[in-house]
Amino acid sequence: MLRMNDDWIIPDWPAPSGVKAFVTTRVGGVSSGPYASLNLGRHVADDPAAVAENRARVRCFLPADPRWLRQVHGNRVVVADATVDEPEADAAVTRKAGSVLAIQVADCMPVLLCDRAGTVIAASHAGWRGLAGGVIEQTVQTMGVRAGSLLAWLGPAIGPGNFEVGGDVRAAFCALEPDDEAYFRARPNGKWLADLYGLARQRLARLGVTAISGGGFCTVSDSARFFSYRRDGVTGRMAALIWLA
Repeated sequence: MLRMNDDWIIPDWPAPSGVKAFVTTRVGGVSSGPYASLNLGRHVADDPAAVAENRARVRCFLPADPRWLRQVHGNRVVVADATVDEPEADAAVTRKAGSVLAIQVADCMPVLLCDRAGTVIAASHAGWRGLAGGVIEQTVQTMGVRAGSLLAWLGPAIGPGNFEVGGDVRAAFCALEPDDEAYFRARPNGKWLADLYGLARQRLARLGVTAISGGGFCTVSDSARFFSYRRDGVTGRMAALIWLA
């Protein structure tokens, strides 16, 4: 009998029993070098055969092949079951049981959402560009239910102690929402440390989503467990996966 890797992350959130989700780590695959070992990204320079084997290992724990996206750090949301191939988008929504939504990450934050009744789920790719561009807002709107009925879980991302950004990033947030200033900490070199988790929570709260779990990870700090583009440059990708049973 197959057994899920102990290192993978099961979201700790009050989702209904029919909502299933997990996040892979870099542990449990066959890739080597900077992609060691469970790289799921086909768009990096890893051996395609290794990526295919890695995806096959993850597929064993899913009811169907994941609905992969071509992520571009934007705010486009697709209804997964109305698409073919891999659409260019950074979030997906479904109401169909067994349809697996997938977000690839290596510092950007995966945001998983469901309603309390377990009728609709979503997954968003929320790096700073996506957050500033409204990917969470577009995702919640596409889900088509009252925001107050939603639950959110924030998956592994670059932590607030390691996400150094320039003034342009801070300005992109604060120009629209001055309160976002609270999630940027000045550094002596003139740059800023940004708190992606705090910014995501703020956006969800503004929409009326108050049941927010997760956060507290740092992909940069934990090289044994997580891929990190900021830390390594050349690296693999993990995946956050969610479906309705």
